[in-house]
Amino acid sequence: MRILVTGGAGFIGSHLCERLLGEGHEVLCLDNFFTGSKRNIAQFAENPQFELVRHDITEPILLEVDQIYHLACPASPVHYQYNPVKTIKTSVMGTINMLGLAKRVRARILLASTSEVYGDPQVHPQPETYWGNVNPIGIRSCYDEGKRVAETLMMDYHRQNGVDIRIVRIFNTYGPRMAEHDGRVVSNFIVQALKGEDITVYGDGSQTRSFCYVDDLVDGLIRLMACDGFTGPVNIGNPTETTILEFARRIIELTGSTSRIIYKPLPSDDPKQRQPDITMARTKLQWEPRIPIDTGLGRTVEYFAGLTAAGS
Repeated sequence: MRILVTGGAGFIGSHLCERLLGEGHEVLCLDNFFTGSKRNIAQFAENPQFELVRHDITEPILLEVDQIYHLACPASPVHYQYNPVKTIKTSVMGTINMLGLAKRVRARILLASTSEVYGDPQVHPQPETYWGNVNPIGIRSCYDEGKRVAETLMMDYHRQNGVDIRIVRIFNTYGPRMAEHDGRVVSNFIVQALKGEDITVYGDGSQTRSFCYVDDLVDGLIRLMACDGFTGPVNIGNPTETTILEFARRIIELTGSTSRIIYKPLPSDDPKQRQPDITMARTKLQWEPRIPIDTGLGRTVEYFAGLTAAGS
């Protein structure tokens, strides 16, 4: 098939491109390189099945494709709060443009939504039926509400125009090709540990996250895209919950670092708990994460150590 991946030069997008190319598909990677990196896709440059288009999805584009994986959007607070108006435009106008394309060429389209649609959840773990607890006027709402509107658009195009849609809610994901300075827990802690710097924990470290390795996530996306008669939304993430403080200690141990842990105030609207209920993914997609956290972290540390050694 001819498959479009928006945000294909990003962390998750580049892994998805790699997997799709490995399965023999023709991959069209669309990226404006706001957070994506040419380094992530350099290895595909000579592959005749791979094509890169530099484009901002807030502008319409005419293409002929069979499937669309719509991943484009800055996903870390550092990036999405840098230009919040641009972030919400990417989620809303970008999704309208991709849905318009899907409608015109009758392509199946998958939206990479996020666990952030649950906000600071009052239900734990979070099932897909939970409507969330989001601050609509907070500093994170450009991303949270942007993705919620993107889900609305997906469902309305599906109901009104019969567009073949899939919605996935992605929980914390980690692995090689993460952006070094994206301000997220995994990259922050590993980079700080490798440099022997203090590891910054916000709040008292009792807030929880669930970390899923990128290969497992990509497997979930492909299974959802291939699943007939099921639109989602479906949670894809690791149901094993860990506190941020435990996670920081694990990184120090894995890297053999001399870093100390220091504490800073918790940012506004930061969720205290985050854990997916993956019953639906298990039932509908026969999916669950398989890569143990220490295996995945080992690969991620190795990747960042390579970047540090290269002086990147």
